Amino acid sequence: MTPHLHSSTRRLAAGAVGLAAALLVLTGCAGNAGAPASSDDAGVLIDKASCDRNRAAGPITYISGYGYSASAGQMDVFLAKELGYFKALCLDVEINASGANGQQLVASGQAQFTALGSASDVMLAAANSKNLTAVATYGTTSPFSIFANENVKSLKDLEGKKLGYFINLTPIASAMLDDAGVDVSKVELVKMTNYDPTVVTRGQVDAIVGYASNQPEKLRAAKLPFTEFLPEDYGVKGTYNVMEVNTHFLTKNRAVVSDFMRADLKAVEYCLADSEKCVEMISKLAADNNQGSAFPKDQQARTWGVESTWVKESTAGAPGVQTEAEWKPEYALVKKYGGVKDLPPISTMMDASLVADLYKDGTLDWPGK
Repeated sequence: MTPHLHSSTRRLAAGAVGLAAALLVLTGCAGNAGAPASSDDAGVLIDKASCDRNRAAGPITYISGYGYSASAGQMDVFLAKELGYFKALCLDVEINASGANGQQLVASGQAQFTALGSASDVMLAAANSKNLTAVATYGTTSPFSIFANENVKSLKDLEGKKLGYFINLTPIASAMLDDAGVDVSKVELVKMTNYDPTVVTRGQVDAIVGYASNQPEKLRAAKLPFTEFLPEDYGVKGTYNVMEVNTHFLTKNRAVVSDFMRADLKAVEYCLADSEKCVEMISKLAADNNQGSAFPKDQQARTWGVESTWVKESTAGAPGVQTEAEWKPEYALVKKYGGVKDLPPISTMMDASLVADLYKDGTLDWPGK
């Protein structure tokens, strides 16, 4: 995934043949799904009552946490719209990809869905908002890493040096530093304002707490020397990308939220099966919406190459499934390093059954099969 950025998307012009074929498949399956909402609803896969229910919920707004990044919980929402999966379930989904204030907008009810980088981000936010519920966690690998100038051979070497961070140091990074015996009071912490990883190789800062699938991959692609420290090297467990929904909306429209996630996870399934096509589509969307320079295709391919593995290797089960057990290690880290006085119980921050119930024997239950 990625640091954090939300303009409605436009249909892809290039690749229209592939998209039309995908919609044709959906339409062809509709005959097995019961009566469509009406004869005019080509591609709808659910019965009229379910369709009417979903349409009655009105427009559903998703706020992208980081623009058009090829990350789970982000790319899949864009592509669920492009591939017609939302339409097949009679959902009217609007996407805001400008990258600002996602949690505030969702918590206040001005939007319904947004994605965060990890469960610890959810937990830290929960201390300030009672109206957000996590409905999906896409992996059980922490996405963070500390990447450093090649002269930094161990985390202990950061004492007397500069360590950059985005937004906050993160409980994961704090745990890594603690495990390595680093006296953080001897480290100069610098809040970063740009995502150029070469500031590390050029020595402007000595290391940065970043995203393992982003900045370090850029350095590798450029064949620049650096050192990287991963949470698992220090026995630190975490989670990767979480979908959150407005709690009031979830309470009132649980079946609608389930169908939103069904369509989203159908797109995740599609992207795990055809990474190249998904990267091509999301990169084209970024370019069409004036974010092409921020999300070039080669970078997107590197990002999804790493993050798709995190999805596949989730120990919680099928993509998106989340459990309290998988959140517990990170919960302990937030309590210790997050500076939160009253951290709510995990059970109040997540809905563990909504996504799990979308699977039957490990297979996503999709209408029309």
